Amino acid sequence: MTDLPSFKNSVRPAPAVATQAVGTLEGRWPAPLFSLGLAALYLGLEWLSFLHEHGGLPVTPWNPGLGLMFAVIILKGTTYGVVFFASVLLSAVLVLGSALGWASLIVVAATTAIAYTGVAGVVRDLLRLSTPHFHTRDMGVVIVGGLAGAVIASTILGFGNLMIRQVNWIDALRTAGLSVLGDVIGIAVVTPLVLRAYRHREKLKSVPPEVLFEFSGYLGVILIALGIIMRPDQPFGQGLFYLLFLPVVVAAVRHGIDGACAALTIAQLGLVGILHLYGFDLARFTEYQLLMLVMTVTVLLVGAVVSERDAADEAARDAARRLQVMQNEAARTARLNLVSGMAAALAHEINQPMTAARAHARSVSRLLESENGDKARAVRNVQSMIEQIDHAAAVVRRMREFLRRGEPDTEVVDAQEAVADALALVQPLASSEGITIIAPRGPISLPHVIGDPVQIQQVIINLVRNGIDAIRESGRTDGRIAIEFGFDDTSVEIAISDNGIGIAPDRVDTIFEPLSTTKIDGLGLGLSICKMIVQAHGGRIRVSETSSQGTEVRFSLPSTSRKVSGRT
Repeated sequence: MTDLPSFKNSVRPAPAVATQAVGTLEGRWPAPLFSLGLAALYLGLEWLSFLHEHGGLPVTPWNPGLGLMFAVIILKGTTYGVVFFASVLLSAVLVLGSALGWASLIVVAATTAIAYTGVAGVVRDLLRLSTPHFHTRDMGVVIVGGLAGAVIASTILGFGNLMIRQVNWIDALRTAGLSVLGDVIGIAVVTPLVLRAYRHREKLKSVPPEVLFEFSGYLGVILIALGIIMRPDQPFGQGLFYLLFLPVVVAAVRHGIDGACAALTIAQLGLVGILHLYGFDLARFTEYQLLMLVMTVTVLLVGAVVSERDAADEAARDAARRLQVMQNEAARTARLNLVSGMAAALAHEINQPMTAARAHARSVSRLLESENGDKARAVRNVQSMIEQIDHAAAVVRRMREFLRRGEPDTEVVDAQEAVADALALVQPLASSEGITIIAPRGPISLPHVIGDPVQIQQVIINLVRNGIDAIRESGRTDGRIAIEFGFDDTSVEIAISDNGIGIAPDRVDTIFEPLSTTKIDGLGLGLSICKMIVQAHGGRIRVSETSSQGTEVRFSLPSTSRKVSGRT
């Protein structure tokens, strides 16, 4: 590249999203203090990187000042092309010591500034600055943009050189090629580094010590590699140069595009320092420059791919978290739907013990008012009244617990007890439909299962309710739902069967999918939530049998190794 950065006339505003993301000041003049600091930094970078003047133009292995200005114009707007122009002009006089006259220097500075600022404005509109990650596409946009700016500036300046100074055109092409390489490397390394540093400017205020220590290690390894590669007493060897790839690629793999940019900057600074120290001739200098371009593009692509992978992993984790929240909400909504469907039957179930308790209370009142009342009978009636009230309270308590819990609470659960508690909630609905529920009453030697008792109850209630709906649809008067248990060394299996209408064969494979339902007013969520809950517990659920005479659904849950007596 010409050692001089760029300026763009375009006043087209960047997309609103990008503008908001980076706090762009498009349309405002550059801040004076920031502009002075930016120009001073540019001059320092030019002094550090300048090595040769060839054909009247400066050439360098990379142009970090250009990369810096390119990034600032992308972030702050094209008005900073004015600062770029002034910096290029000052650099030509103070750093490069150019012998060109003022008119020629102004033309060179203006050409460079206009070419690169114009390209930076286009790149600014194409980059996804509103996203936290730097994608492979963004890296390609920066590199292609830098190449376009370098070709435009070098072509214009090269033709001007040919016409004004009558230099050899082959020599002019060689100079232009060297300038393009240096400019592209400078933009490819420094521009993403500045963009990422701006994005993470708050985090950079407190970099973890282990990260600083790690990059200190990369610095040491890179310097050792450069010392081996670039000894002045040995001939140029491309094979040795690839020693430099190892630490830079490792940084890119570990830290993505940010690590790639940081490691490449260290390598470029080390390379330029050694070139300064040993004063290599232009031929060897050019070969190192080509190799640096290959390494820069390769490592940046590796870093961009790693960053994209990390971004995809983060998005997947975020989606999993949001899915879990939605699943928990869906499970809670399903419980509410279940309760609303059972409300009338539960009211009847609660009303029965309360009516009985009221009758016992009246009986006790009369016995106590009578002079010769049967005190023993009064005591028995009070005990019966307490039992009826306790029964009603237990129904309410189970319902409140069933509704309250949304998050799974894994614990050791008595499977038979969980089934009994679930049946206590759904029994009133079954009774109102004239359906008999058959479940083991006596103690059963079952292993404990591991899971959330309320969610296990929800699965049972859903399956029993589906059986009730199937029996109601069949029109049978001898409706029956049976609960059976089985177990092996690792799990407990619960089977729920009914004698309803069954499931159509073509629906068996999809019955547990969301929105799959055979009911006119159904949402198709009940069985999908059952599947979600069972799988979250590490079990499986399936339709084991179905026909026009009924359906059997089985689900298993992981068990503990010990066996206990079930409740009666």
